[in-house]
Amino acid sequence: MNDTVFVELQFWLLVLFSFVVPGAIVWTCLTVRAVSRNTVLLLGVLLVVIAGFDFYLLQTLARMAKLTPSLADDAVFDSEITVGLYVLPAFLAGIGVNVVSHVLIQHLTDAQQRFGQHLADR
Repeated sequence: MNDTVFVELQFWLLVLFSFVVPGAIVWTCLTVRAVSRNTVLLLGVLLVVIAGFDFYLLQTLARMAKLTPSLADDAVFDSEITVGLYVLPAFLAGIGVNVVSHVLIQHLTDAQQRFGQHLADR
């Protein structure tokens, strides 16, 4: 076992899935001009899944930090700072849920309009 969790694979996965991947998803959403409803739904679900994975990684790193002799990782993963670290996955999950909700509401609104048109054509 290493002396600190900052060199563990889980820590680097946390950095990747907390900042890099969500940043790439948001950048893609802001720069793309046309996107299908299924793609938007997939991105929303992906944000929720990433948030769950981040939560799991934070729990794992907190357990690992207790077992290491380093005080630096204890200061980050076994202190009040940990509460702040959970804000990012909650934020990502919130955005993902809103995106999924938007897609579903838009789909249902379109389906209602098609149903109304079908009734009017009769």
